Amino acid sequence: MSLSIPEIVQLLSSRATTWYGQEAVSQLDHALQCAALAEKNNETPETVVAALLHDLGHMLSPHQPSVSLAETLPSKDDLHQFVALPFLRSLFPDAVLEPIKLHVDAKRYLCAVDSGYWADLSPASKHSLVLQGGMFDEKQIGAFEDLPYHAEAVRLRRYDDLAKVPGHPTPDLAHFEKLMVQVSAQ
Repeated sequence: MSLSIPEIVQLLSSRATTWYGQEAVSQLDHALQCAALAEKNNETPETVVAALLHDLGHMLSPHQPSVSLAETLPSKDDLHQFVALPFLRSLFPDAVLEPIKLHVDAKRYLCAVDSGYWADLSPASKHSLVLQGGMFDEKQIGAFEDLPYHAEAVRLRRYDDLAKVPGHPTPDLAHFEKLMVQVSAQ
C-alpha cells in the first residue's frame, strides 16, 4: 500500500506531534528542522524531502510507543529506515528513498570515519547506535561508500543530528508539502 501526499501530511500532523524518542522536540519539529537545514544548505528538492520523511517509519509502525522524556530507552532497533519505503516507493524517486534507507548506516559510517562524531551524538543516538549494530568496520565503510546516494545520506544524517533544538523556527509543513508535490511529479 502506498501513501498519498495528503496522507503523509495527515500522518505528520497527527502521529508526529509526540516526543521524538528521548529528544526534547516532537517528531514533527525534528522533521521540519531537518528539512529546513537541508533546504538552507541548498540541497536538491529530493534530499530536502528525504530529510523531512527520514523518520516516517517511526510513525507507520503499528507499535509506535508514546514515549516521553522520562521513559526508558528502547531495547531493540525498530528498523524505521526500512518501514516507510514500501509506502513511499510509488510516490518518490530513489533520490528520496535511498537517503532515507541509508540514514542509519550513515550514522554508523560517521562514527567510524569521523573521530569527533560519536562524542557529539545525543545520548539517545548513542543508545540507538548500539541497537543498530555499532560503528562500521573497514569493510563496511568501503561497501557504504560504494552505494549510490551515500553522500546524500551522510549529509541528511548530519542534519538529523542538528535537528533537535526546542523551539527552533522552521517553515511549516505546508511549505514542504509543496516540495513533496514537486518531487513526486517529476
